[in-house]
Amino acid sequence: MENSTLTPEESLLLISKTIEETKQRFKENGHIIILWGVIIFAVFASQYIFSVIGWYKKFDIIWTTALFPLAAIYTFIYIRKNINKRNLPKTFLTRVIGTLGWTMGANFMALGLFFSNQLGDAMAPVFIILLAFSMIVTGASIKFKPLFIGGILLNLIGLGTFFISKDYHGFSLMLGSVVGLIVPGILLNKANKRENV
Repeated sequence: MENSTLTPEESLLLISKTIEETKQRFKENGHIIILWGVIIFAVFASQYIFSVIGWYKKFDIIWTTALFPLAAIYTFIYIRKNINKRNLPKTFLTRVIGTLGWTMGANFMALGLFFSNQLGDAMAPVFIILLAFSMIVTGASIKFKPLFIGGILLNLIGLGTFFISKDYHGFSLMLGSVVGLIVPGILLNKANKRENV
């Protein structure tokens, strides 16, 4: 194989093409982003409701441990079935964002299951900040401003959560799920539908 040097214009074109192919592949993920936002919102809203009516100790662990793994299984199947089968090219950015997603999810599970006592009052803010990191990187990588801005707002919510009582951390998670996941996911889906019309 010959080594050929790309001109600046060819390099820019290659970078633009890679970003566009990655964006096309992740436009479908608006559905998954919304799903995770709704799951997070539902879990923490229900925890609040369960605590008000006195059912918190009965349903909290079962509800949380059931919904998050079920959503992870659904996400895996959905991506395998709907996105990978389209034969869209896997770019370097696609691999980075995909790896970021599953490593974040695995670490969330590990932190929640095994290290919640060590994290104590910092658990919710740490989760929010890690989720924000994922949204910011994904938004910047695919050049989708609503996801990037949602990630920044999510990060600010996470930092602000350190300053409020642990009793209200669930509200931070609910607000973060709407601002950082549900709204950007809806906008991503709308952008995808506009392009496919």
